[in-house]
Amino acid sequence: MDKITEKIIGATIEDHKALGPGLLESAYQECLFYELKALGYSVKKEVSLPIIYKDIRLDHGYRIDLLVENIVVEIKTVEQFTDVHSAQILTYMKLGDYPLGLLLNFNTKLLKNGIKRFINTPQ
Repeated sequence: MDKITEKIIGATIEDHKALGPGLLESAYQECLFYELKALGYSVKKEVSLPIIYKDIRLDHGYRIDLLVENIVVEIKTVEQFTDVHSAQILTYMKLGDYPLGLLLNFNTKLLKNGIKRFINTPQ
């Protein structure tokens, strides 16, 4: 998994260098999707994530930006990450039982300041 996250981060840096900050999340999502597919990874966009509550399934419209192999990738274009952004990706990882997640903020001058890695630790 570490090798895949390295490749995802590398592709993210390449996209950020080419595009810079200031675009919509959807533009970065499309470019990152293209880069990761070109690297040969299984990548899905806008993966629906239902909520199971007791005995019902709620298709509530939660969507993972990118699912690369089994890694959740959430793309943001914000001034800075907030606790809500961290909670969002951790919730997606928990609901989907995904082991790793990357939160990527393209709205930074230096992309290294816009990357957070998360690990899903069973409770």
